[in-house]
Amino acid sequence: QVQLMESGGGLVQPGGSLRLSCEASESIVSIATVAWYRQAPGKLRDFVAQIQVKGGANLINVADSLEGRFTISRDSAKNTVYLQMNNLKPEDTATYYCNAPGSNSWGQGTQVTVSS
Repeated sequence: QVQLMESGGGLVQPGGSLRLSCEASESIVSIATVAWYRQAPGKLRDFVAQIQVKGGANLINVADSLEGRFTISRDSAKNTVYLQMNNLKPEDTATYYCNAPGSNSWGQGTQVTVSS
């Protein structure tokens, strides 16, 4: 099965930006759909954004509450999907995961902490 590894998290101040990376062990195009999720301690995992290849086009969906601040993209040559996060808020603090929808395999994620 395809392995995905998240990276790029860290500590940022409110209003700052981060770009998270999700690198796949196989062609990112072959996965078809890759999604980002996040989970804060004691809370359920929430959907963040997804990108889907359909007919040669990238179809992008971002959670309504995050639209305008978060964007998702992919670089097939690098087998990587990115999550660009702008104007970060303390409530964005969470562990961020990438996965193929429907997969039961989850990695370690990457921690994002937004604090002054």
